[in-house]
Amino acid sequence: MEMNSIGLVEMTSIAAGMQAADIMLKTAQVELLISRTICSGKYIVLIGGDVAEVQSAVDAAAHTIEYAIIDTFVIPRVHADVFPALSGHTKVNELKALGIIESFSVASLIEGADAAVKAATVELIEIRLAMALGGKAFCTLTGEVGAVTSAVEAGAQVISDKGLLVNKVVIPQPRPELLTEMI
Repeated sequence: MEMNSIGLVEMTSIAAGMQAADIMLKTAQVELLISRTICSGKYIVLIGGDVAEVQSAVDAAAHTIEYAIIDTFVIPRVHADVFPALSGHTKVNELKALGIIESFSVASLIEGADAAVKAATVELIEIRLAMALGGKAFCTLTGEVGAVTSAVEAGAQVISDKGLLVNKVVIPQPRPELLTEMI
């Protein structure tokens, strides 16, 4: 199975989320990447695979369980840095300028993070999803000030277009202690 895209459904109901995962796996040849509860009683299902298969699976779940959908996405040609950032396995040796993007939804944040790393030469440090965050999500990235500014603007625009942007910040010369607090 070619893993060139990811798709996600974010649900208001845990039961509906488990049902969505089942629907997605039965609808198309996709790989289940994440299926779990997140803060404030929500549920996310993240799948990967071929673009058409992922789109079909997300559409089937969203259509069948429309009443419980908070947000969905399909990202074709997802940037390779998204996967380690989601799992917290990104190794950053030097904190240059620091960019932070914060969202009210997991789905919009992952879309924003993907747009950010595609927009400029930056390193994605982490994508933190809704646990101990009241259902919000954020990502951190680093690089040269201009690149971080461009990346943050691109990512924040994607989230803002959905009306889900909480905040965006660029810190030009962060103290190195911040890196140890993020990892």
